[in-house]
Amino acid sequence: MVSLRFLLCFLFVSNVYATIVSHDGRAITIDGHRRVLLSGSIHYPRSTPEMWPDLIKKSKEGGLDAIETYVFWNAHEPTRRQYDFSGKLDLIRFLKTIQDEGLYGVLRIGPYACAEWNYGGFPVWLHNMPGMVFRTTNKAFMDEMQNFTTMIIDMVKKENLFASQGGPIILAQIENEYGNVMGPYGESGKAYIKWCANMAQSLDVGVPWIMCQQNDAPQPMLNTCNGFYCDNFVPNNPNTPKMWTENWTGWFKQWGGKNPHRTTEDVAFSVARFFQRGGTFNNYYMYHGGTNFDRTAGGPYITTSYDYDAPLDEYGNLNQPKYGHLKQLHDVLHSMERTLTYGNISTIDFGNSASATIYKTEEGSSCFFGNGNEKSDATISFQGESYVVPAWSVTILPDCKNEAYNTANITTQTSMMVKKPNEAENTPSTLKWSWRPENMDNFLLKGKGESTQTQLFDQKVVTNDQSDYLWYMTTVKFKKRDPFLGKNMSLRINSTAHVLHAFVNGKHIGSQHAENDKFNYVFEKDVKFKSGRNVIALLSITVGLANYGAFFESKPAGITGPIFITGRNGDETIVKDLSAHKWSYKTGLIGFESQLFRTESMSKWSVESVPFNRTMIWYKTTFKSPLGNYPVVVDLMGLGKGTAWVNGNNIGRYWPAFISSENGCDANCNYRGAYHAEKCLTNCGEPTQRWYHVPRSFLNAEGDNTLVLFEEMGGNPSLVSFQTTRVGSVCANVYEKNIIELSCDGKPISAIKFASFGNPNGNCGSFVKGTCESSNNTVDILTQECVGKEKCFIDVSTEKFGAPDCSGAARRLAVEAIC
Repeated sequence: MVSLRFLLCFLFVSNVYATIVSHDGRAITIDGHRRVLLSGSIHYPRSTPEMWPDLIKKSKEGGLDAIETYVFWNAHEPTRRQYDFSGKLDLIRFLKTIQDEGLYGVLRIGPYACAEWNYGGFPVWLHNMPGMVFRTTNKAFMDEMQNFTTMIIDMVKKENLFASQGGPIILAQIENEYGNVMGPYGESGKAYIKWCANMAQSLDVGVPWIMCQQNDAPQPMLNTCNGFYCDNFVPNNPNTPKMWTENWTGWFKQWGGKNPHRTTEDVAFSVARFFQRGGTFNNYYMYHGGTNFDRTAGGPYITTSYDYDAPLDEYGNLNQPKYGHLKQLHDVLHSMERTLTYGNISTIDFGNSASATIYKTEEGSSCFFGNGNEKSDATISFQGESYVVPAWSVTILPDCKNEAYNTANITTQTSMMVKKPNEAENTPSTLKWSWRPENMDNFLLKGKGESTQTQLFDQKVVTNDQSDYLWYMTTVKFKKRDPFLGKNMSLRINSTAHVLHAFVNGKHIGSQHAENDKFNYVFEKDVKFKSGRNVIALLSITVGLANYGAFFESKPAGITGPIFITGRNGDETIVKDLSAHKWSYKTGLIGFESQLFRTESMSKWSVESVPFNRTMIWYKTTFKSPLGNYPVVVDLMGLGKGTAWVNGNNIGRYWPAFISSENGCDANCNYRGAYHAEKCLTNCGEPTQRWYHVPRSFLNAEGDNTLVLFEEMGGNPSLVSFQTTRVGSVCANVYEKNIIELSCDGKPISAIKFASFGNPNGNCGSFVKGTCESSNNTVDILTQECVGKEKCFIDVSTEKFGAPDCSGAARRLAVEAIC
């Protein structure tokens, strides 16, 4: 019999360690206290375990309370009932790293993720099960989804990682953005969502479940908002707090596209406006975007970089000023937590998109002054005082008297990142290369594969997504007097291959890739066939499978036909349909199967006459690890398209030959007005991605490292080089009566390149003096205060710099310091 003393002791210990997470219509409550919660998305497989502590520490220092992550089904269950939680897939280690830093966790199990991840996170073997339809009342799908979800919950429970067990996880998510695509599923979609809710609730995790973008989320699910702006979002239940699960800090990149940027001012505006209008939980998607290593990028055509213009860049550096400006906002919001979560709310509409929102408790009041006008500043009179609120901004006054923060007034430095050569190499620009061709004879000359069918199959069905590459091969025989021969002949392929390479009788006749988001196209080339046996070999390549949309799993990939040989003689045209021919299939390439990318590979490589601009070729070289601890990148400028490995680690697909269009970039980006993905683009007429992240944990600090490239389209590896990325200079452009911190990320400031106090013009890297300037030598003052120091704090005031006459206009300090 259990003693009463033991039972009381057990209850006491449980109460000490367990955290009670609940909610009301105002906020998430933790141990009975309503909370203002600021969270950020970090996807553990898009970085490495060695990076996690630093990323999470910087997140905490940036003012976050929680880290949010997806769980990627296809990464963890690549083959049915065979699981992988090793290395960067170690979910439990990631969650414990969050816990070690004292932050909360938000676990988005899905298991549909979207996230620009390959196939939205679903394994392709799931699609290939008989009778399978995703995300609806399909028994096979629901059984598999429940199996994976339950397994993840059981793993997390076993480690006591839910808040109800004393762990960090305060929220869990089932499904993801289903409401955006629900219509085509009809009544089955509605039934499916109810099943998801019941299934999730039955798992008894002891914390609330959320469903994002699901306006009909069944109780007790909490429906939440995703988007660039969620201030107008209204939950579907009065007992559900106003929550924002994805505040998009930027946008993703696609091959052939430009670099998207969302301004710091606009992200801050969206957050402040959300809290002004009653929000209490904001999650940044992404806070650190990271890298799509290996074949994890989705799309099609999502790049290897998933930087997302997030507050922490792809390599883990602070993206200033976004990181610092948001940190200041977080500090102000946290200082108002009790008022925001318990205060009575009143609003004053001043017209012309200007308003004041007052949160009032017995202890005091806090105010937001918002101006949603895109063009004109607003002057707000409140309690006998006058306040100027710039266009498209929010001013926050924690005591309703003194302005603590304005979203458009950045008082954080801008960090200009630079790439530096590898100082560990004496001649880093001349790596020594060896090479070997990809062996394709069996396919090009014999048409010999692994399986044969008398139809054209979708690539997913054949490969099970074990490779980007699939050979489609057939033979065509012509008699000497065949009416086709002697005519103008062509091969016409209706293709949904993302990239297609076509060969006839061992000769490459042409290649084509999808462009402008059109993933079905016609490839047609003139061909000379011979009498007798002819081998047609088509290499279909995927570049990330579709990850979004209703029934996205059925979007075709590969060569689904029809395929024709056409002969023309004057007005006469003869067509031969090959679609129902006997087709032979081969998944993957020989070099991949032989693992030529492994450091210990015993295959023979040639160092003689290294060929350039040759298709379907392997290159290899060795290099020294760059000195120091700065993040490492490899510059693949000059190459075409392929895959890269460092010491056997797949760092992702590369495609620097894919150049973005010349038009559509903004020389000057105006933060005012609603953001969209085509606003504030840069990098026109340049490779979509030139530099590729090589995590330090992939490198040998001592001795040689190996880089292996598989080049599909032809390029020049002699231009490849390893570099480090670091802060090159820091800038600020700040109004007087502010204090600005300049910091070179742990390194001393070496010089002041520019400084002017008055009305200077320009941007970081191109400042110029204005029409008024202080008589004191601003450069000398800042040189004395900052040079040689890792950081310095500057009081922007007339007492320090003098009082230039700027005809009543506000005075500013512009400074650029070299690191």
